[in-house]
Amino acid sequence: MLNKIHGLIAFAMKRILLILILTICNVYAFSQQRGVELSHYLFPEFVQGTVLMRSGQQYNAMLNYNALSEEMIFDNKGRKLAIGKEEMEKVDTVYILNRKFFVMDDRFVELVYRAGCELYAEHRCDVKYPGKPSAYGGTSETSSISTYSGIYSGGLLYELKLPDGFKIRPYMIYWLKRNGENKKFISLKQLTRLFGDRKDQVREYMGSHKVTYDDQESLIALIRYLDVNRQD
Repeated sequence: MLNKIHGLIAFAMKRILLILILTICNVYAFSQQRGVELSHYLFPEFVQGTVLMRSGQQYNAMLNYNALSEEMIFDNKGRKLAIGKEEMEKVDTVYILNRKFFVMDDRFVELVYRAGCELYAEHRCDVKYPGKPSAYGGTSETSSISTYSGIYSGGLLYELKLPDGFKIRPYMIYWLKRNGENKKFISLKQLTRLFGDRKDQVREYMGSHKVTYDDQESLIALIRYLDVNRQD
């Protein structure tokens, strides 16, 4: 009888342990999913930042960058407002969490490297509407939308998170300032062309280092190498 009781206790303990392990795994999986959750904002929340004007005046505000509308947004007592184009012309630098943003071609870009040349990142994103019910119980998904009227009219564009079902794909466009000229590139091939006079040097570096367009640090390392090893 005693052995039977011990056996039941051991069985119960195993079930409890199994349930505990499954619960932990589910919580971990959920946290991982939340950890890679994508937003149309650059920062997960509005943070204290500073707007330096060309006149020398400084304004402190709760700031964030909206990659979908391509606007610098400030939170004014719960109201999300964008820095307008007329005001952008008067802006020198925006500082957010030790990161610097400048105005280039009527949009804000982030300075990610500065030495012999300068590298700027233009943060953008695409959005897809939630899938609509279709035949056979599936869903049909529209392609990246070309108009955001629905998101604008519902006030969703300036919320930190879009409702469930919207899919966000962030991406970068880079600008390289070299020899006094700003040049845009959207691939490693285009970047190599911008250093056309040093193609062999670029290829030699890429041959011994992993450089990918989606890895910003690897791009910065390449440009830093070319800066340090200038041939002029």
